[in-house]
Amino acid sequence: MSVAKPPASLSAVIKRARDVMRKDAGLNGDADRIPQFAWLLFLKALDDLDESREVTDPGYRPAIVSPYRWRDWAANSTTRRSGDALLTFVNQNLLPHLAQLTGSGAAGDTRETVAAIFRDTRNRMLSGYLLADLVDEVNRVSFVSADDVHTMAHLYESMLREMRDAAGDAGEFYTPRPVIRFMVGRLDPRPGEVVMDPAAGTGGFLVEAWEHMVHAADASATPAQQRAALRGTLRGFEKKPMPYLLGQMNLLLHEVDSPRITRGNALTFSAADQRRDGVDVVLTNPPFGGEEEAGVKDYFKTDYRTAETSWLFLLSVMERITRSKSGRAAVVVPNGVLFDEGIGGRIKARLLEEFNLHTIVRLPNGTFSPYTLIPTNILFFERGGPTKDIWFYEHPTPDGRKNYTKTKPLRYEEFADCEAWWGGSERNDRVETAHAWNVSVADVKNFNLDLHNPNRPDDLAHRPPAELIAELIDSERRILALLEQLQTEVADVQ
Repeated sequence: MSVAKPPASLSAVIKRARDVMRKDAGLNGDADRIPQFAWLLFLKALDDLDESREVTDPGYRPAIVSPYRWRDWAANSTTRRSGDALLTFVNQNLLPHLAQLTGSGAAGDTRETVAAIFRDTRNRMLSGYLLADLVDEVNRVSFVSADDVHTMAHLYESMLREMRDAAGDAGEFYTPRPVIRFMVGRLDPRPGEVVMDPAAGTGGFLVEAWEHMVHAADASATPAQQRAALRGTLRGFEKKPMPYLLGQMNLLLHEVDSPRITRGNALTFSAADQRRDGVDVVLTNPPFGGEEEAGVKDYFKTDYRTAETSWLFLLSVMERITRSKSGRAAVVVPNGVLFDEGIGGRIKARLLEEFNLHTIVRLPNGTFSPYTLIPTNILFFERGGPTKDIWFYEHPTPDGRKNYTKTKPLRYEEFADCEAWWGGSERNDRVETAHAWNVSVADVKNFNLDLHNPNRPDDLAHRPPAELIAELIDSERRILALLEQLQTEVADVQ
């Protein structure tokens, strides 16, 4: 029987592992170190779980077989390698074999997942001796003990946060856990419903949704029975290899059973295909501020074609929830989505006509610090339009604070007032407050949803400079979007 290590012991393992990786010339910063550590952890965790399943299920077929199992090359003192021998085995045998695994093609097949991960995974360490030391540290982690897995999951999430900080310079905007918890709680995914994140990243939304559904599962069932009942209910897409690896590791550590996470672009499907492959719940913070490659927009109708990523994801989310009777979504968007009147205006027209955009939560400045200061919002909408009126809720910063920062981030407890105001699943008890107001769709002009709180005086003299600058930047973006639209229209005429 495995004895769980105390949290301090696992923390020490991670610290020693990072110290080892800092010595290797092939790793530069956490953006290299954490993925290196993650794929080794993934193989160790998978092998530990495989060994447990082989005991309980004699017919179980593991995804990885000898001599490529962790127990064969990393945990066996007889066959353990080091130095150049280890580098040769890992680089020329292990990783190529894992990348070429083939499965049944069924959703959630572990062999398919392993192959998708390792097709883009490289061993970046140059010293076979330091790699052997790192393998020794990973061997200290047990994924058999539930306590160890739980502790490792929390420590792993802390590493992900650090890597997210490093990734911010590359334009990766990750969602703070309090925002994720709030969004999942408002949509309240139930056992049996299928939940998707089309821009899954490191799996934050899917893990939170899974835990939420496990908590809501049959209380008389065992934890194993509860999780078995949720098998295959998580769906996702992630096109970048590093977040895909980290996300699969995150899901594995949280004991998510057979998630259907596709390594690819969620936007490369026709509208009809997306509707046919629909889900009940979508939770996502898609990339914004970037552009998709030219061919992607061809999957969308001519009136909606744009290279702007956030608009294409919004269209995709609409398609995904169209067929489910309980289809609903929560999507993080930048302010530009609210005020855009070009192609964005046409997309919002469809949103308001075919769906019920019942709530827009306006997040305060700094919510996504340090990645971006762009003001952000959460759109909550559901199948069954048209929209008749929209509730806005302006989330305030704590007293005495002008904005959130990396060192003083948003806390989940600060959503308590909004949750109390929300009014349950039917949202019947809402009233206007200093932070909440209701707008009839008939009063929305040119599909501009960038509406300010009428219950708060627009006192420029007392507003934070960062907020005023952000609004000026928004205005400049709006002007630029209109000029680009005009340029396109002129080009079409010529």
